[in-house]
Amino acid sequence: MAREERRETEKERADRRWTELLQEVRVAQMGIQILLGFLLSVAFTERFTDLGTVDRNIYVVTVVLGSAATGTLIAPVALHRFVTGHRMKPQTVEWAARLTITGLVLLLCTVTCALLLILRVVLHNGLAWWIVGALFMWFVGAWFLLPAWARRVGPRQMRQEG
Repeated sequence: MAREERRETEKERADRRWTELLQEVRVAQMGIQILLGFLLSVAFTERFTDLGTVDRNIYVVTVVLGSAATGTLIAPVALHRFVTGHRMKPQTVEWAARLTITGLVLLLCTVTCALLLILRVVLHNGLAWWIVGALFMWFVGAWFLLPAWARRVGPRQMRQEG
């Protein structure tokens, strides 16, 4: 069966892509904002003073990455707000998509560092590095490699079916 093409103008396509992008960004924003909120509160707990230098450095890197991820994932909204009315929707969608991917990379780094810090504190051994490495690879696969593979294979399968 032939694939049905969308019949939409460039403006309609940009509007649709913008709406889809906003829905995706909302999920990532919620996750990073909750994680960052928890991270920021850790410095004010009694046990924070017990952390060694390495763990404190991991904490600082994690908070900085979380802050960068938050800013980057909120940036599409600011970008849209500042260019609205200037007939730049298709370009805005492209820039916002790039910011979102950058934000996802920063989110990946933040989650990885947070897991490393937590597992180092809980396990007190080198197993934390192995677990975090495996989870990092899982996230890379699920968030980046699978979509890249789907983009490459998807059009071929559609041509074969059509």
